[in-house]
Amino acid sequence: MNEILTEYNDIWIEKRADPFVYKHSDGYYYFTASVPTFDKIILRRAKSLSEMPEADEIIIWEKHTTGIMGHHIWAPEIHYLFGKWYIYFAAGEAENIWNIRPYVLECTGNDPMHDAWIEKGIMKAADDDEFSFHSFSLDATVFEHLGRYYYIWAEKTGVGKAISNLYIAEMESPVKLKTTQVLLTTPDYDWERIGFWVNEGPAVLKRNGKIFLTYSASATGACYCMGLLTANEDSDLLDPSSWVKERYPVLKTDSEKGIFGPGHNSFTKSLDGKDIMVFHARQYEEIVGDPLKDPNRHAMLMEITWSEEGKPIFEYQKNSANLS
Repeated sequence: MNEILTEYNDIWIEKRADPFVYKHSDGYYYFTASVPTFDKIILRRAKSLSEMPEADEIIIWEKHTTGIMGHHIWAPEIHYLFGKWYIYFAAGEAENIWNIRPYVLECTGNDPMHDAWIEKGIMKAADDDEFSFHSFSLDATVFEHLGRYYYIWAEKTGVGKAISNLYIAEMESPVKLKTTQVLLTTPDYDWERIGFWVNEGPAVLKRNGKIFLTYSASATGACYCMGLLTANEDSDLLDPSSWVKERYPVLKTDSEKGIFGPGHNSFTKSLDGKDIMVFHARQYEEIVGDPLKDPNRHAMLMEITWSEEGKPIFEYQKNSANLS
C-alpha cells in the first residue's frame, strides 16, 4: 500500500464507504455508511458537515447471527418520509452470504439517534411485479418529486456472471413499491465493464429544472467510477426515454491527485447553500487481496459547481474536507 497524500484527497471520515448524508428539518445532518466489518449500521449527527468527523457514532442495529440480514450489511441510507425515519440497506444471509436483498428499518420515535429501530423486513415489490428482489439486489436510494416517492436500486440479472442494472419504481409506502420495475441503465460502455459489468450506488440531485442521477460502475478497485443520467423535472420518471445517459464517466481515478476508485456518493447542502457531494475513495491504487476486505475506502467531500448550461461539474478541489 503506497498512499499518495495530496491537497485533493483529504479524508472527511475515515474508513466509511458508501457514505450517505441527510439534512433534516431539525437542523441536523445525519450520516451513515458501510463499516469495514459489514456487520452493523452506524449513525452520527452534527449541526454542520465540518463537525461531523468529531461527532459521536452510535450503533443502531447489528446483524443477525443466523438467517437473513446475517452478513454483508451494506450501504445504509437514512430517510425521513411518510412522517417517520427509515433506513434502507442491503444484507446477505448468514448461511448464504451472497444472497443479498434490500431491507428496511423503521424508527419508533422522532429521535433516530436514541429511539428504538424495528425491522420491517425485505422491501416488497408491487403486487404485479414478478421480477424485483428475486436476485442479488442492493444500493437502494429514495427521493421525492412532485409529491411522489421513488425507489431506485441495483439488481443483477442474467446467467453466469450476472450484470448489475439500475431500476426505478414508484413507492406505495416506505416498505412497498407501487409500480413494477423500470430499467434505467445497464452497463453499456467499456468503463462500466471493468472487472464486473456494474451499475450501482444511485444518488439524486435536483437543480435547474433537471433531475440528475449519479451512479457507480465497474469493480470496486481503482476502476470504480461514476456515471450520470439526466431527466427533465416535468418528465415521466418511470419512462426510460426520459433519461439521457452520459457517454463517459463524470468522475474517475486521478492518480496525480491521489484519488482512486471514487464512487457510491450522496448529495447534501452546506450551511451556506452549496451543493455538496459525499463519496468514497482510496488514497492508493494497488490493493492486496479482495478489494472488499480492504478497509480504506474513506468518505470525502466535493463541492458541486454548475456550468452555464446548468449541468453539474464534478471536479476535485483542494482541502475539500474543510467544507462546512
